[in-house]
Amino acid sequence: MGGAEPGAAPAESDAGVTEPAPRAAESVTEADGRAAERAMGEQLARWGRVCLIHTVGLVSGRPAQAAVGFVDAPDGALLVAAGFESAAWALNLAANPRCRVTVGDRTDDRVAVRLEGADHNRAITELILRYGTPAERLGAGPAFRLEQRPDPGG
Repeated sequence: MGGAEPGAAPAESDAGVTEPAPRAAESVTEADGRAAERAMGEQLARWGRVCLIHTVGLVSGRPAQAAVGFVDAPDGALLVAAGFESAAWALNLAANPRCRVTVGDRTDDRVAVRLEGADHNRAITELILRYGTPAERLGAGPAFRLEQRPDPGG
């Protein structure tokens, strides 16, 4: 009888003091963790270590953002890859390939082209060479080429 079930309403303790439900504390911690992760991603993007991919959420339809490792292609495209097939940012790009990408102080409109076969493998290899062995799990998810979109006014 040590506490409430997760998600239960606040309960009174033996001393008559109302205790908050455990879920409330967990939600604050999760929200704080997401905010810290987002701030870290934004800082790494300002330094040019990762890119921020701005997409539209597949489920929510709301703006979404993810900090993702990248490699510059010679033609100005960026190569990115997800560590698993169900990465939200990768699902967002698969559903709607139009995105905005921020690296350093530059933000560009881009279009994502999914890489397959040898192009996929080459992107994974380049990402591993840039980021080291922790990037080895990248082969499990999709890889994309984020191509610059022509300036509509140009």
